[in-house]
Amino acid sequence: MLPTKVNIVEVGARDGLQNEQTVSLEDKVRLIESLSLSGLTHIEAGSFVSPKWVPQMANSDQVFAQIHQQSGVIYSALTPNLAGLERAIESGVKQVAVFGSASESFSHKNINCSTKESLERFKPVIALAHQHNIKVRGYLSCTMVCPYEGNIEPKQTAAIAAQLFDMGCYQVSLGDTVGKGTPNRVEAMLTELLKSHPEQVLAAHFHDTYGQALANIYQALLMGIETIDSAVAGLGGCPYAKGASGNVATEDVLYLCHHLGIKTGVDLERINQAGWQICRALGKQPVSKVALALGEPRNKV
Repeated sequence: MLPTKVNIVEVGARDGLQNEQTVSLEDKVRLIESLSLSGLTHIEAGSFVSPKWVPQMANSDQVFAQIHQQSGVIYSALTPNLAGLERAIESGVKQVAVFGSASESFSHKNINCSTKESLERFKPVIALAHQHNIKVRGYLSCTMVCPYEGNIEPKQTAAIAAQLFDMGCYQVSLGDTVGKGTPNRVEAMLTELLKSHPEQVLAAHFHDTYGQALANIYQALLMGIETIDSAVAGLGGCPYAKGASGNVATEDVLYLCHHLGIKTGVDLERINQAGWQICRALGKQPVSKVALALGEPRNKV
């Protein structure tokens, strides 16, 4: 049965922009502030990682210093290690996220350590965050398919997710990193996870590389998932498939939900404005099918 309401976690300003060309601090702040007025209640605004590895996120501390935070909106940041968390705390971040992988091969390729080692690194991060009353969300990549080792068994994904919950993550976002998942794989994965966890603590983070994201999200909705990660304008490519799209577009998710009768509390027109605005700064068109169908708003924000 479909949920009556869905929470959208907007990841465009972090997960999206980190896979795009570098944009100015001013454009980042303008994007986040535009998104803040759309009805969104959770915006991932930056990432406190080494600028050597992710130069697009090098000014996240300045972003948090300059945005006008709206009441009732969570502005979160990715903090993969203690150094990143300490910077986030200094910047006044109220919620953070850590990321792991359901695939051993991906973990080694992406962060140069095993899944077990990466989880061990999160323990002091989560402990320190909780000392500062900062909630921690967990990201789990390659939950269904890995670019290096192929299909991932649902039991494997469920075992890693369980460890993130045991460490203190309040929610785990299930990533289809290469966008190769299909509804049957989503059903198998969620069936396994829902044996041990309620729907409310699981989120769908599906990429659209192979055009399957909305179908996969619909399957997740049918199984009671109430939190969807998406990126305005479909920002962010897929580094494992040259030229392919990455994150599912927020506009497309909103259109689907609204026409299914699911409340989101988010204004599609404002999201469309914000998407076209950042795409002008990037010198590109939105990837979102809905944004292209609606067209660029005349009243530019």
